[in-house]
Amino acid sequence: MNDCIFCKIIAGDIPSAKVYEDESVYAFRDINPQAPVHVLVVPKEHISCANEITAENSGAVAKIFEAIPKIAAAEGLSNGYRVINCCGEDGGQTVFHLHFHILGGKKLSESF
Repeated sequence: MNDCIFCKIIAGDIPSAKVYEDESVYAFRDINPQAPVHVLVVPKEHISCANEITAENSGAVAKIFEAIPKIAAAEGLSNGYRVINCCGEDGGQTVFHLHFHILGGKKLSESF
């Protein structure tokens, strides 16, 4: 997608604070962190939101969830962390490229 900010970050056209990358996944620090550790994990393949996950592209999501524990360990989140996905405007999604937030580095409240 030519106008997708996350696609531009993945391509290196927009700088980011990368914390992880492999052939399918890119992870970087959120520019507006909501916790001491706040990392966004995105598939390199453009999928607009969770509603767009299909049998053909669901492997990208599996790769993300394989990467999340590695990222959490590298960030020192040995005592736990939260993974969040927002889908659609009413769900709070502001960038329409599937992404997951890893939040941690402190005891998080039980409310969302």
